[in-house]
Formats: sequence, structure tokens, C-alpha cells
Amino acid sequence: MCCFFTLFIPKCSSVLLVMGNSAKWNFIGQGEKQLSLEVGDTVQIQEACEGKTLFFLCCFQGAFPASFVQLKDAISERRGKQEQAVSSEMPLVKEVTTTLREWGSIWKQLFVGGRVEQVQGLMWELIEWRSQLLSGTLPNDEFKDLKQKVTSKIDYGNKILELDLVVRDCSGSVLDPERASVISLFRAHEEATTKINERIKEEQSNVQADHSAMSARIQSSPTHSLYVFVRNFVCRIGEDSELFMSLYDPNKQTIISENYMVRWGKKGFPREIEMLNNLKVVFTDLGNKDLNRERIFLICQIVRVGMMDLKENTKKCTQNLRRPFGVAVMDISDIIKGKTDCDEDKQHFIPFHPVVAENDFLHTLLNKVTASRGDSGGQGLWVTMKALVGDIVHIRKEHPHLVDRSTAVARKLGFPEIIMPGDVRNDIYLTLQGGDFDKYNKTTQKNVEVIMLVCDEQGKVVPNSICLGAGDKAVNEYRSVIYYQIKQPRWMETIKVSIPLEEMQRIHLRFMFRHRSSQESKDKSEKNFAMAFVRLLKDDGTVLQDGLHDLVVFKGDSKRMEDVGSYLLLPSTRSQQGDPHKAGGLGRSASNLSGGGGGGLSVSSRDSFAISTLVCSTKLTQNGKALWGGGWGCVSLCVCVCFLQDTLDALFNIMMEHSQTDDYDFLVFDALIYIIGLIADRKFQHFNTVLEAYIKQHFSATLAYKKLMSVLKNYLDVCSRGDHCENILRTLKALEYIFKFIVRSRMLYSQLYEGKEQEEFEQSLRRLFESINSLMRTDYTTTLLLRVKKHPSLSVPSPAPHPSVSLSPSLPPPRLPVWALRFITLSSSSSECRDVLLPMMLRELSGALATMADGPHDERRNSLELLNNILEVLSRDNVGETFQHVQDIVMSLLRTINCTVITMGREHALIARVVACMTAILSQMDNRHYASYIETFSGTTDLVDFLMESFLLFKDLIDGQHVYPSDWMAMIMVQNRVFLRAINTYAETMNHMFLNNNVFEVQLWNNYFHLAVAFITQESLQLQHFSHTKRNKILAKYGDMRRLIGFSIRDIWYKLGSHKINFIPGMVGPILEMTLIPEEELRRATLPIFSDMMTCEHTHFGNFHKVRRHARTLLEDAAEKTVLKSEVERFVALVKGLLLRLLDYRTVRSDDSRNNRMSCTVNLLVGHSYTHTLIDTHTRTHTYLYKLRDLHLDCDHYTEAAYTLLLHSRLLKWSDDLSSPQLEFHGSQTQRQMKETLYDIIIDYFDKGKMWEEAITLCKELSEQYENEIFDYELLSKRLEKQAKFYENIMKILRPKPDYFAVGYYGQGFPLFLRNKVFIHRGKEYERREDFQNELMSQFPSALRLNTTTMPGDDIWDSPLQCILMHTCTHAHPQTTHTHTHLRTGIFYKCNYVQRFHYSRPVKKGPVDPNNEFVSMWIERTTFTTVYKLPGILRWFEATEMKQTTLSPLENAIETMEFTNEKILALINQYQTDFSLAINPLSMLLNGIVDPAVMGGFAKYEKAFFTEEFTQQHPEDRDKLLRLKDLIAWQIPLLGAGISLHGKRVMEDLRPFHERMEECFKQMRKKVETQYGVRELVRTNPLLPEPRLGGEVENTRPVITFLEGIQTRIKRDVAAG
Repeated sequence: MCCFFTLFIPKCSSVLLVMGNSAKWNFIGQGEKQLSLEVGDTVQIQEACEGKTLFFLCCFQGAFPASFVQLKDAISERRGKQEQAVSSEMPLVKEVTTTLREWGSIWKQLFVGGRVEQVQGLMWELIEWRSQLLSGTLPNDEFKDLKQKVTSKIDYGNKILELDLVVRDCSGSVLDPERASVISLFRAHEEATTKINERIKEEQSNVQADHSAMSARIQSSPTHSLYVFVRNFVCRIGEDSELFMSLYDPNKQTIISENYMVRWGKKGFPREIEMLNNLKVVFTDLGNKDLNRERIFLICQIVRVGMMDLKENTKKCTQNLRRPFGVAVMDISDIIKGKTDCDEDKQHFIPFHPVVAENDFLHTLLNKVTASRGDSGGQGLWVTMKALVGDIVHIRKEHPHLVDRSTAVARKLGFPEIIMPGDVRNDIYLTLQGGDFDKYNKTTQKNVEVIMLVCDEQGKVVPNSICLGAGDKAVNEYRSVIYYQIKQPRWMETIKVSIPLEEMQRIHLRFMFRHRSSQESKDKSEKNFAMAFVRLLKDDGTVLQDGLHDLVVFKGDSKRMEDVGSYLLLPSTRSQQGDPHKAGGLGRSASNLSGGGGGGLSVSSRDSFAISTLVCSTKLTQNGKALWGGGWGCVSLCVCVCFLQDTLDALFNIMMEHSQTDDYDFLVFDALIYIIGLIADRKFQHFNTVLEAYIKQHFSATLAYKKLMSVLKNYLDVCSRGDHCENILRTLKALEYIFKFIVRSRMLYSQLYEGKEQEEFEQSLRRLFESINSLMRTDYTTTLLLRVKKHPSLSVPSPAPHPSVSLSPSLPPPRLPVWALRFITLSSSSSECRDVLLPMMLRELSGALATMADGPHDERRNSLELLNNILEVLSRDNVGETFQHVQDIVMSLLRTINCTVITMGREHALIARVVACMTAILSQMDNRHYASYIETFSGTTDLVDFLMESFLLFKDLIDGQHVYPSDWMAMIMVQNRVFLRAINTYAETMNHMFLNNNVFEVQLWNNYFHLAVAFITQESLQLQHFSHTKRNKILAKYGDMRRLIGFSIRDIWYKLGSHKINFIPGMVGPILEMTLIPEEELRRATLPIFSDMMTCEHTHFGNFHKVRRHARTLLEDAAEKTVLKSEVERFVALVKGLLLRLLDYRTVRSDDSRNNRMSCTVNLLVGHSYTHTLIDTHTRTHTYLYKLRDLHLDCDHYTEAAYTLLLHSRLLKWSDDLSSPQLEFHGSQTQRQMKETLYDIIIDYFDKGKMWEEAITLCKELSEQYENEIFDYELLSKRLEKQAKFYENIMKILRPKPDYFAVGYYGQGFPLFLRNKVFIHRGKEYERREDFQNELMSQFPSALRLNTTTMPGDDIWDSPLQCILMHTCTHAHPQTTHTHTHLRTGIFYKCNYVQRFHYSRPVKKGPVDPNNEFVSMWIERTTFTTVYKLPGILRWFEATEMKQTTLSPLENAIETMEFTNEKILALINQYQTDFSLAINPLSMLLNGIVDPAVMGGFAKYEKAFFTEEFTQQHPEDRDKLLRLKDLIAWQIPLLGAGISLHGKRVMEDLRPFHERMEECFKQMRKKVETQYGVRELVRTNPLLPEPRLGGEVENTRPVITFLEGIQTRIKRDVAAG
């Protein structure tokens, strides 16, 4: 899709070069000076800079490279003082382009809503019609019809997509509001709405007009044909051959017609001797487009049928092989275009060009010889040819000596440009494109032959369904040309498949691939080595798409390949392999083959085969729309129209044979109008000339005019009486031809009888016209009559045979006063007439408007229509001077119509018309009109009343219930523009008259401010909520009206002076609402008003408590004022923070990222302190709570949803006081009831989130209430049962530890609430780091992931990019006094209620010992402290504190040993409590410690730290060395307990492994206890095993319990913080 622009290139002289420019690739601008582009964007160019890289400078945004845009023609238009570039494309094409782009932008929503297929059809139709419009080949009548279809389709699509209504003028072009009056715009909206509603009703009731699916274009010139007579074929072949003749376009290298096939014998004449001197063919269906081709060739492809090689011995060789032989070509462009006279007796020689080698492709040779001429050696074809005009029926009549019934007809590949009735086709043209076949176990490449069969669903071959070419009989199978030892054969052979329509659903094409050997003995043993197939009809009933199809090649057993059950359910094309249903079947078949038992088929990955298809069918479709020809019911209609003359003759013969009676008059008349109605339909419009010719040349019923006039008058009279007349609409549709029949019949009668009965005819005709007038004047208002009166045939006089007989002019609506019509007629041409008529009309209208709510509905409507007509006339440019006339209307009706709008209910049927009249009056007023009207008020009181009435009226229309539908965007925007001008004009009047102290009107100014704020905040002006297309349209036509009135508010506020205090604090809320609009200029203009409000209040009262109570925001500028500084410092932080949070929330409210919405919602809830300013009792805060809850539930965050509702429950008390109404709680409830209900919901959420400890806490609180407060023991028992179930879940259900991730959002590209901050995220169950990372990056698709372990620098922090740094971190154990003796409870409390997290990375310092890396292995640890504990009301919290520490290699060793000892103890407890666990994890852990690898275990620490050298260099680490030795000593009893447990649980087959582990442990224990002393476990848990294993060891050091060691560590950790 392309758009356009104006390119300004500065030169010495002022030259305007108009070009077009649209983006053809996306371009992402880097920095402020570069302009980002998306495909299809329109840009206006100001300057072009030449250089190595051409950059265009956009006049309002930035630069971009020239290679990213495409230049096209455009025109320059001046609108006011601005000059704009407008596309030179057709306006309708631009509208279609814009519409498709807008529909495409909401494609995702359509998919979710399930309306993709409905809108997809509309979009495909628009794309097809757009290409037709761009072609520029449509005649005027077809162009008008297509334009109507396109606009109707766009309007219908916009309606079902709930987009804005598009209003159009009578020609179908989009109505420009700037060039149309308000009244015409309103009427256009009404008409468009009516049409769309009718269309919707038709769609819903399936009563749609029968639009023809025939896409043929009727052009002025008829169809063209080419007659060819093959006289002789001279060529030395020696075998039978097949000649395929067709028309060929060498530029596009495509064949454009069917083949004409001639079977030529080896003796030098046709194989069928009766065809001698009778080889004639007509290539027909050629249209203007074909004749406009640059070149057209007649080609002949020769295929010999015989041996593989002509030189081989015929006795042992395989016969009947089709082999390429050569081509013959001739340029016939001048002949077929009529530039060269061609006699059918003149013979033309078409030279023959043989293939260079036996394996040359025929199509390649064809392309070569059409590009260059070569010597044929006297071989070739002798033909005669002649260009003929017309289709086959016409030329058979015009040239019977050339074309008879035996002449073959080769039709165009594709439909002709004109499709005549009765032309029923159901042809599928299939072209074998090529393939790629591996030789597998053969030494040479295969000689591949393709055998194509047409099969039904049972695998039976459909006989006589394949046609190789015109002039040849249909065959059962088709065998391709064989190319000798070619791996990638390219056949390019086109054949036709003709199948009855009723059989199409069951039919598929099967392609068998066989290697053909030149030796007959070998060839007989060859079997089909592969196959492919394709269905002609898809499951949805549509036929195979035109174009290339890459088929799946299957391999398998030869018989299985012929079994339809083995392949028909498999995907036939490569594109279908992605289908899960098809792929499933394919996988099963493949597995059968690989297993060797099923004998199924498998996909051959090394073979490929492609075909292309072209469908020419008047019954089948490829896009799911109606079949060509209108379906089955259209066959009889086509027959009826084809025999039009015979049908009409028969009808009028019946009428003439019964001229004395009227028995058959009505039946004949009905049949006649039915036929005329058919011909009037677009799909039979080419029969209009046939009907006209019949009337002029063949019609002969002299008395028919009497009967036709009689029946017509009868129908009109019946309808005018209000009676039902079924055929009246069809009669009116055929009125033109009925009158032509009447006139022709009367003329024939007059000629026959020399003018007899002329007076009687004129009287009858006059009575007929009176019946038409009576029909239009009737008071009956049936639906049928309303449609009749709107019928266009009654607004145009029908032809009359005499000047004295004329039809009445278009009649006015019922009861419309005659003087109204006179005004409409006279005022359009004469200002003097308006001077006379307008005062009288205004007097009448003033009274009618004053009693608008009382009078009859018709009279009120007529009065409004009269006023609309007056205003419509005065808005024109060619009606003379109108100033005084507009002035008269303003003086007489403005106040009256204002009062009428105020008093009328918004549900009144005429309210929209009245508002449109008021808007039209205001739009036609200029400054002089306003000034003159203001001067008419005698005193200030009347003026104040008028202004207040106007302000209240405007505010009600803007902020109240709208009078126009929401999709009337153009009307609403025009009304806003008119109201804005009126408001600003009235504001100027107030500035001049009501600003001094004597006449200051507080209420008037208050109404003005509230009206202005309502105008700014109205929904129809919130551009940020609109699509990109709609926003650009509004800005281009109307600008941002919010800014204009916002600036007016600012200016007027500062003019109020000392009167400002009257609007404090009343205007604080409205001004705040205005500042929340995300429009930067508007915010900058209105935010200073708050500073001024505080200054004003402080001046009067010494404080600004009122502003504090009502305001939510404050500017930083206010803090700089000396008199306010002391109070602002305490207030600005809270208000500014809340405003930023509100703006962030407004920004992400429609964001797809739930995480961002959650974060902003929580920011609004928490304020500055999670505990102090969490929430209040305001309803809006509860709204945010439940919005946050809903977001959590959408993501299955049940734990966080529970914590969210827990905040609400904490505000409630266990009392019987009534609570305020809350969300999701209907009716009156006490706080106790509401809190109990909330607890039930919260407990359920905690249960789903496996936070049973929290659920138990709430259960205990409820149990306390049931037991000691309300004494409901039944509820108590149920609660205790649930509580017991939670305890059981804690002990039995495994809860995996959650992982935690530190995520930093760096760069200015992130929103404020994320920018340059670090958050700790709590992962989901079993969530991998990669999954979390992918989900995070999907929320920020343009973000850059930093692959580093260090914190980014200032260059990243200040860059405009989005950079994300993510690490997996570990939780620091929460400080608790609980001693958890069970493993599962201990794990839960270790990984929950956590606020501190660690991220560690190794750092090399000092010299590196290659034999022991731990000597120089330092750990750099970053500790994150979150603002709140996890889990909480979010799955992530900001890390408000980050502290970096460094661990020495010795400290790292101590920490590692502590972790290892804790892991051993945890596994021991786990295996003691759960006997179902596999022993493998315990085995691997214990064996890894007691039997470590080389330099494994704690031996690496001994070598690194327990040396004399290390002790001397680091005397300060003496205590740490003792601690490390102590941990090593403590590992021995833990290992002993673990090995003892392992010995009891180990399987017998692993007993040697256990004994090996025992032996290693004995050696380790002996060594460790000798060097570091003995440690013993205190069996505080009776489940723990005996601490000792094996023999006794002498205790060389004091015994210390492991519990004391743990307590020592806890104390140290506490001291370290």
C-alpha cells in the first residue's frame, strides 16, 4: 500500500516539484534527528541532501535514508494558508488503501472475537477491486458500478467493525466536511445510516440482492478469434508424433490458450486418415487485453512417440515413450491484431527447430527460438490462418465456409473478457511444472515418467476425464514426456481436466512416478517408485487455488501407492504439512513404513514435484463466495435471456390473440416486467442492446399499448389506495421500457391506421400520469409506499410521444406547504426573492419552533425541513449576498431554537434535526453576526441569561447524552468546531463586559470554566484512544481542539485577578481532570494554574488547605515561591508522586502487558509507604484493588490475588456495623459479613496458591469468631476440617522452591515506573530461567538484553534504548526464631517471606595457581533488599537497596562447606520421613564427598589454606581457618549418619557400591578425626540415625553438638546484618 507527499527541493528560484513518497521498508530512527518509518507511511519532504547516502529531511520531524522510500506522483493543494501534498491517485483507491490498513491494524482483535473469516472476505474483495480500479481499463458504466460496490463494502465493513461512519456525496466520493454545509452533512449521515442499517438487516435475514458473480467485462469491441488450418507437417521423425499448437506470449513466457492436438503418423500424414485436410481449429475468447500484448506467437510443440533413442534397435527397445523432439514458432502479432490482411487461402510456413539433445526441455527451447531466429532446414508446418471477430457462435454464422461443427475450438486459458449467457464451463487446466528426483541406489539418474490419473474417493479411475488438447478425444490417463537421465526435469505440459460438477467433491488427481528403461525387458520390471496426489476441491467446497503447488512425494510399496486408503487422508502439498490434523496422519504412515510391518507410505524428503493449476469454471469458486452464474437457479434465467426475442414474441402473441378480453393481460404484464428486470440487472446488462433492437426492429404488437397502459394504471391505483400490490416495485423498475413499448406500439398503430384514436390515447396517457401523481400524494405510509415514493423512476419524467403530455415535476413530501417549495425553488437563484419570502417564513418558523413539543409530528418535521432547506440554500456560494439573510435568521430564531433544544428530551425523534439546525446557524455566523446579536440585548441581565443558557446547552450536548450516534464522527467533530468558535466568541464578550468588580458574574464564569473543561475531556476528542489512521484524519481536518480551548482557559484564568478566589477549590477537580489528558502542550499550559491557585489561597488565608484537600498534583515551580516554600516542601512530594503514578496508570491502562498494569495499579495503592498510605476507604481505591485482583487471576497468580484482597479485609472490623457499598458485594451487609465473605475468598485463593500457612492463620481467626463471638459451632467444625486438610497438605504435598530473578530495566526508553530500576521477580513453579527470560523479552520486543555480569554504566542509563539485565539470584534465609524440625516446613520458611536476595559472581584476583584455582577465587556478591517481602500483592518488588560485598577465597570455602553440611542434613531428614524416595540422590551426594575426583572434596581447601605460608601471610584469618576446620570435622558425623541410612535403604545389586563407599568413609573419618577432632550429633530428633559408624575412634578434641554449630552460625549472620 502506497501513500504520497510533496517534495520541496530548494533551488535558486522558487520551484515546486510535486512527487510522491511512501515508505517501502521499516526504518527505525536512531536519535532525535532521525525519523522512524513504517511501511506505507506518508512523508512530506522539505530538503534533499546529496552524498554517498542520500538523506531526506522531513520538514517537521527528522531525516531518513532515501532508499527506504518510493517516489510517486502527487499534486499540491492549498488549504487556507497551508500547502499540502495530496496523492494523485484516484480518491477511491486511496480510500480503499486507508481502509485496508485500518482494518489490518485490528486483525488481532478480530481473531479473538471470531470475526476473521467475515472480514477476511471483505478485505479480499476490496483488494481485488482496488486492482481493477488501478488497471484503468473499466468503461464508465462498469466503473460506476464498481465504485458503488466498493463504497458499499467499505461502509458495511466499517459498521460491523464498529468504526466511524463514512459519509458520501451523490457520486459516492467521501464528503469533505470543510466543503459541505452542516445540513448537507447531517442529511448525508442520515442517508448513510439508513443504507447501512438496511444492509445489516438484509445480511441478518439472508435477503440479499442477487449480485452476479460473473466478473466478465463487457467492452465496446466484441470477442476476437483466430482461425488456423494445418495444411501439412514436414519433418523427418521416423516415428509417430504429437503436435501441440497454442498461442504464446514470449514476453511473459506463458501459453495463453488451450492446446490444439494433432496426432501425426510416421508416414507423413495424420494417424486418423479422416482428419486429412480437416485439421482446423479456432482459438477463441481473445479480448482486447490479449490483442494489446506486445507480441503473440503461434507455437507448436512436437513430441515423438516411440523409443527412448531413435538409434536403438527396435526389437529390444521399449516403445510408446513420449520424447521431446522440437518446436515450431511464428510471430502472428500483426495478423491477429488486424495490421496485416490475411487471406484464408494464403499458406504460412512455420519453421521447425529440433532439440539440441534428447534431454533438452521443450519450454527452454521455445524461449530461445522466440527470442532469436534459426535455420529450420526446410522442416516445419504449413498453415493458413485468419483473424475473426466475434465468439464461436457468431463466427460460425458469419464464416460457415471456414468454421463448421467439425472445427475444433481451443479456448483461452482463463475466462474471456465477455461472458455470454449459456457459457457454462467447468475446466481445470493443470501444468506439470517440474520435479527433483534422487537416483537412490541407481548408478545414473532416472528417466522419470509422470502418469496422471483422475480417481474418485474409492480409487477408481474416472474415464474420459483428461483432454490433452482440442481436437483430440478424452483419455483415461496422461503420460508425460520423458527426459533422459535428468535429475530435475521441467515438463511445462498443460492438460485439461473436465469433470461433471456433481462429481467434483469426490475427485482427486493421482500422479505416479516411474523410471522408464530403454530396454523393454528392464522396463517391464520397473514399478512405480513414488506417487503424489492433490484434491480438486477443498473441505470448504472451494476449488484448488490457481498457481503453483508443491506436492508431497510419497514412497512405499507400489500396490500401496495405488490404494486410496493409504494416502487420501495425508497432506497433499508442502503447505499442508503444518496442519496438525494432516501431520498426524502423516506421522502414523511414516512410522508404519519405518517399522517395516505396516506397508504404509512415507514422505520422500529427497524428491519433489510441482504443478500449477488454472480453474475456469462458472460453478466453482476459490474464495468461498457465490458461484459464477448465480448458482443452480440461474440456469433457467440464462436460458430465458438467451431466447429473449422468442420469449417476448410469445408474450405479445398471447396478448394480441386475446385482445378482446383481459384474461391474460396481468400475467403477460408480470412476465414482461420480470424479463425487463432481469435485463436491467448488471449481470445481463449486455442484453440491453438486444432489447432495444427488439423494440425497434421486431416488436409488432399494435394494440399492446392499450393493455400495457391499462394494467400499469391499475397497479398504480391499487398502490395509491394503500392496498397491497406485489409487483409495483418491479413495475417501476421496468417503467422506462414499458413506456418504450407503449410509444412503439402506438406509433405502429398510428402508422397502420393513419393516426386513428389519437385523442383517446392522449386521455389515457393523461389519466396514467394522474395515477402516478395520486400515488405520490397518498396519505398512506406503508413500507411499500415509502419505497415506491423514493424510487428514482418517479423523479424523472418518462418519455412522452407529444409535447402536450408531460409528467408532473418531483412532488414534495406529504403536507409540505406550497410556499416552502416556492422558497426552495426561487431562493436558489434570486436574492430579491429571499428578501420577500424570508421574513414571512421566519415568522411562521418562530411559532412552529416555539411549540415544537406540542404540534403534530409531520408538521414539526416539515417545519424543520423548511429551516434546513433555508440554511442549505444560504450556505451555497452561487446564491448572491447572504449576510443580511443570515442576520435575520439569527435575530429571529437563535434564542428560540436554543430554548427548544433545552426543553426537548434527548429521546425526542426530532432532537438531532433541531441540534443540526442550531449548529448550522452558528456555523454560518461570522464575527459581525455575533457582534450584532450581542448588541441587541438591552441590559446585562438578558445577556447573562443568554450566555448561561448557551453554556448549559453546550455542556449538556457535549457532556450529557449525545444526540448523534457515536459513529457519526464527522458530524460530532463539525459540531465541536462550531461550538468551540461560539465559546471563544462568548468568552471575548465576557472579557469585555463582565470582568470588572461591579458586574462580575461568578456563576457565569463558573459555567464557562466547567463547559470548557467538559469540552476538553469529552470522549470524542481523546485522540490517544483512537487508531493511528483515525487520529491522523482528525488532526489533518480539525486539529487538536483541546489545545485551543485549554490555552483560552489559561489566558482567562490569569485575567480574573482578585476574583480567582471565588473558584477555589471548586475548579481544582476539573483542572486536575484536564491535566490528566496525555497531551504535552495542554499540560504545560494548564499545570501552572495549580501554582497560581495555591498562591491565591495563601494570599487570602495564609494557607492553602482547600487546595490540599481537593488537589492531586502540584508543580515543582510552586516550591520555588518563597511564601509557599515551607508548606510546599511537605506537600509536593506526595502530590507529585501521586500524579506521576496516575499518569503512569493512564499510560498503561490499555497496554497489552499485564505486568505493567499491575505495577502501576500497585503504585497507586501504596503511595510512598506500603504500611501507612496503603489504601483508604475511598471507592476508587477499592476499584484499583479489585482491578489488581482480576489481573492476578487472569495470570493464575492466586497467592498474590489473596494478598490483594487481604488489604481490603484489614480495613473491616468484626462488628455488626453496616459497611459502605463495595464492588462485588450487593445489598446491605455488615462489616462482619463482608469480612467473613472476603476471608472465604482469600482462603480459597491461598489454597490454590499452596500457601496453606497463610490460609491456616485466617482459619484460626475465623474459628475464634465462630467459637467465642457468634457461637456457630457448625461453621466452626467445617472450618476446623478445612484447617486440618491444610495441615495435611503441608506435610504430604510437595511444594517446589520458587526461583528468584533480578531484572534491571536500564535506559530512557522505559516508562518512569521501570526506568533504571531493579526488580526481584518470584518465578513460577518449575519455571526455567530461559522461559522467564523469553516471557520477559516478549513484553519489550524492542529491548536489548545485556549479556554481562556487571552493572551497566551511565552510557546505558542515559541512552534512549531499552536494555534489560537479568540474573538468577538466591534468597537470603529470613531471620526467624523458629526451629523447624521437619524438612518441608523448613524449606517453606526459607524461601518465603524473603526480602533479601544475593547474586554472586566469581572474580579472579592475584596470581592464579593452575593446580588450585580456589586460592585466587574471590566472590563479588550483590545483596538486593526489596521494598516488601515476597510473596506479596505482586510477584515482583523493586529493590530499593543494593549492597556489594566481596568474599575472600577462605570465606567462600567456609560458605561452601556450610552449604554442603546443610544439604547432607536436609537429605537425611527427607529420607527418614519419606520412604518412597529413590536412593539415587543420596548415593550421588555421599559418594561425591567420600570418594571425590582428583583434587575434589575439601582436600582442595587443605592444600590452599592449611599451609604454613598462608597462615603467615594472613594472620587475621586465624579464626576463619579454625571455622573451616570445624566445618570439615562436622561433616564426618553427618556423613556417618547418611551412610548408615544408605546401608539400610540400598538395593542388593548396589551393595558393592555401598561397601566401597563405607571403605572410603573409614579412611576419611580416620584422617579428619585425627587432624581436626571428633564431633558428635545430638539426637534431638528420634528419627535421626545413630551418629557413629564402625569402630570407636579416640576423641582428641572437645565434643561440640551440631546444633551449637548452627546456633553459632545464626548469631554470626545476625551480627553481619
